[in-house]
Amino acid sequence: MRRPLVAGNWKLNGSMYSIRKLTDEILAGIDQIPHAEVAVCPSYVYLPVVQTKLQGSQVALGAQDVSDKDEGAFTGEVSAPMLKEFGVHYCIIGHSERRHIYGEDDVLIARKFAAARRAGLLPILCVGETLEQREQGITKQIIVRQLDAIVELVEGATAFAHAVVAYEPVWAIGTGKTAIPDQAQAVHGFIRKHLASYDASVANETRILYGGSVKADNAAELFSQTDIDGGLIGGASLKGHEFLAICGAA
Repeated sequence: MRRPLVAGNWKLNGSMYSIRKLTDEILAGIDQIPHAEVAVCPSYVYLPVVQTKLQGSQVALGAQDVSDKDEGAFTGEVSAPMLKEFGVHYCIIGHSERRHIYGEDDVLIARKFAAARRAGLLPILCVGETLEQREQGITKQIIVRQLDAIVELVEGATAFAHAVVAYEPVWAIGTGKTAIPDQAQAVHGFIRKHLASYDASVANETRILYGGSVKADNAAELFSQTDIDGGLIGGASLKGHEFLAICGAA
């Protein structure tokens, strides 16, 4: 049985004070959520602070990105082995903001996925379509392309035996719009079916998160869908009480 996962993506937000406060708020209520796995993904510079606070807790530490290189003359990059040294367990790969703002393509994202796997990190691979692509009716083609880039580079579909997929309808991120549960389930079900075309047992075990403006008031209905195994939470994860409510709904 797939254990639900709720991961908070704090993006480019926070200060030393607010990050400590937010982490304390989450830790204060996490004992009331024994059934779901919870992770938080702060900015690189706050990883040591959050790591120290999370020690001995059930909350996992995640990173928002990773280099596709393990070492070398790559100024500004942070490698997967470096993240591993700071207790990072999960790593977000291919978030829509990396794809659409910074121009990361499927090949680079697949290399980052492979780098995370080499270091023993669990990638959270983000896939999803823009509003224009959805209106063109090519959502499935976009997602197949994004998934197949991983399958082609990293050990076939077995790559997802040690990974998480997050469906991000790009048109719903930060806009306040949310795919209705049936819409989200349809895409999640398609993702699982596509993975099953490579390896049915892996597909059945792979957790697929929803990542499109999840809030406390819509989380329960979204998470009740058959193929939605939790959420990748953006803005709502910056409010301790709301993030805990979402976790409680998983």
